[in-house]
Amino acid sequence: MSQAAQNIAAPAAADKADADTAMGAALTAARKAAPKNTATRKPATKPQPAQAPARRDMAARQVITLASAALLAPTPDKMAQLTRIFGMDPVDSDSIADLTAHTLQQQAEELRLTLSDKAMEMHFQRIVGAYVGSAYGAAVFYDGKRAIARDLASKLNDDRDEDRDGPSGFESRVERAQSFAAEMARQSYATLAAAEGAVRAYEHITGNEWKPYVGNTPDSQSLSRQTAAARAAAFD
Repeated sequence: MSQAAQNIAAPAAADKADADTAMGAALTAARKAAPKNTATRKPATKPQPAQAPARRDMAARQVITLASAALLAPTPDKMAQLTRIFGMDPVDSDSIADLTAHTLQQQAEELRLTLSDKAMEMHFQRIVGAYVGSAYGAAVFYDGKRAIARDLASKLNDDRDEDRDGPSGFESRVERAQSFAAEMARQSYATLAAAEGAVRAYEHITGNEWKPYVGNTPDSQSLSRQTAAARAAAFD
């Protein structure tokens, strides 16, 4: 290469080196100036299986009967004992039952001019069901308060401070719980008597024994559909 060509190539190479250096510096500065992505990536969540729609299990629903209410309500002997110990007015259960039965029978006589036998039966089935449901609710509430009063007064209760007398002129916690449970016993006993009168009236009005309403279970509904399909297929 001639001396002139070498003189020309040398500055060109130097210019290229300077350009590469400048470009590298610019890239480095750009990387430093670029904002860093500090957001943390959330771990991928495992897809949840789709939940099946809730099914109403009619078969598992508790059927409330007069017997189930009477099982939790105080017996006549227990009510007499509570009345004597706590000085409460006695509950005239016979009068309550008779009045309830008489009232419902009077209503039925007024409705016979309007309602069919089937409508009459459905109407009073619901009314009597309300009486029985009320008696059962009162019995459950009484049974809970009875258990609380019993536990507070138990000799096995570790919290012996509860046995101390209350302030002068006031009941202790145990005594208050016992008095309240006794009052709930009266209410349970009275509502049970009303329910017994309502059940008696239903039998007098319809000629049938009252039974709680039970809706169709999924099994019975499926059976009905199968029967309907079989009957329809018979005419294909």
